[in-house]
Amino acid sequence: MKDFIKFMFASFLGTLLTMIIISLLFFGMIAGVVALAESEEVEIEPNTVLHISWTTQIKDRSSDNPFEGFNFADMSAEKPVGLNDILKNIEKAIHDPDIRGIFLDMESIPARGTTIEEIRNKLMEFKESGKFILSYGNSYDQGAYYLASLADNIYMNPEGLILFKGLHAQLTFLKGLLDKIDVEMQIVRGPNNKYKSAVEPLMLDKMSEANREQFTVLLNSIWGKIVLAISQSRGIGIEDLNTIADNLDLTTSEKALKLNFIDGALFRDQVYDKLKELTDTDKDDDLEMVSFGSYVNAKSHKKEPSAKDRVAVIYAQGDIIQGKGDPNSIGAETMAKAIRVARKSEKVKAIVFRVNSPGGDALASDIIRREVELAKEAKPFVVSMGDVAASGGYWISTNADYIFAQPTTITGSIGVFGVIPNFQGLFNKKLGITFDNVMTNKNSDFIDVMKPMSEFQHRKLDELIIKIYDDFVSLVAETRDLDPGFVDGIARGRVWTGVDAKELGLVDELGGLEDAIAYAVEQADLGDKYRIREYPLRKPFFKQMMEELTGQARARIIGDELNEFKTYYDQIQTIQKMEGVQARLPFFYSIN
Repeated sequence: MKDFIKFMFASFLGTLLTMIIISLLFFGMIAGVVALAESEEVEIEPNTVLHISWTTQIKDRSSDNPFEGFNFADMSAEKPVGLNDILKNIEKAIHDPDIRGIFLDMESIPARGTTIEEIRNKLMEFKESGKFILSYGNSYDQGAYYLASLADNIYMNPEGLILFKGLHAQLTFLKGLLDKIDVEMQIVRGPNNKYKSAVEPLMLDKMSEANREQFTVLLNSIWGKIVLAISQSRGIGIEDLNTIADNLDLTTSEKALKLNFIDGALFRDQVYDKLKELTDTDKDDDLEMVSFGSYVNAKSHKKEPSAKDRVAVIYAQGDIIQGKGDPNSIGAETMAKAIRVARKSEKVKAIVFRVNSPGGDALASDIIRREVELAKEAKPFVVSMGDVAASGGYWISTNADYIFAQPTTITGSIGVFGVIPNFQGLFNKKLGITFDNVMTNKNSDFIDVMKPMSEFQHRKLDELIIKIYDDFVSLVAETRDLDPGFVDGIARGRVWTGVDAKELGLVDELGGLEDAIAYAVEQADLGDKYRIREYPLRKPFFKQMMEELTGQARARIIGDELNEFKTYYDQIQTIQKMEGVQARLPFFYSIN
């Protein structure tokens, strides 16, 4: 019997080791193929059209993970391109004599408003260089049309439509679900945080009046920027644009053409004929076209300086959490180390901190903020705000020398809250499970999620929240040279667009990542003799591969299967990771 058990154990262990080795070889082969394809330099023929058709989510920074964008469901690969490489490669195309123009080929763009705006501004530079931009879509949603509106020519399928309807914000509320399962969410957000709506989904079944007020102002500000840009590009009056949106007038290509939203209703083959005309290509010859993903590996014709000085660009994207982060979250330990490394590097002469975060853990935010404060004392430190830099995202930005935000950036939300769940009803009434305890002191059970807090405990937690809020207000007042009373008046958890934030003194200038880099270069007096160094530093390939084997691949497979419902999965994951006092933007909303 002992021999049998030993034989079975050895067989099981051998099988397990074999599976691990096969998995490693499988992942290694995939990574090798992807890495080989990405490393090959692409030759660009004369009169080439740069084909832009982004379909994967555009983040601030491209991933170097060879498995990023790999679909394990159908074994296909489409690696996403980050905003950093998008801007860099459009700049490269401006100086490339073989690139004649750009073909924007998108019905929708997988990015939020501020990211789209940064891309649009860069495409405007491309257009101003004398090269053409042609846009085509079977249909257009609002984001794609906003980007396309700068094109020299806009075409659409004869059976298409343009979804032009104004902005709509939808929030998800969980109170009804929590009531059904008998879970009480004990909310503490201080007396002045009426706009701090991140907790509303847990305590209400609809928007509060304060939250409705701030969202109305927010949407109108963003919408105003969009219609102004379209009006300037297409020569359509702002009042007319709003009437068109109110009446949903763009449901046919004929109406879109009549109202000057497009320049023609064409099929794709006809659009290719237009591109051939623009590139002086004979109608019977093939059109020279290169995809944006391939163009990343094309040679640059812009002379790069051979300089030893560096400008560090540190990317902070996602929720702010304790410990180590990942590509989708800002870990206090990881981010603090990245800032510290850049600060201590003799080659780094200035730092640009790219913040794209709705906030998160208040303590983690202050750990990062402290490193920003130290770095500012050592060298120029500039913040570039992305789509959102609110609450904790604003907290970590406050100590910068200078802050840039885009007009549509969502920022502010100066406020904090605490959420302590009480699962007593769920376990006692629904599951029949009860608990008992023994304590050495009156409040040894602070904080116990299996019973409600006492009035005294609630008051103590409230005192903590008020102190952190007061510290936040004082921090903003001191670093932005504002009166504390004024800051309290515009704080209370309220969100602002970049335009409003500049008027209020919360940011210094409207602009994007490239503007922030240019300002940092000027402050460090580097001229054109510098190079960009991106942080946090990348993980070694083998470590990335092991992380895929130990969980990230599973999460990616789930994302591939859930598709558009992945948002709700991400929301649940966010709730599970929340610990401590939170400085966070509303996390259940979408604007479309």
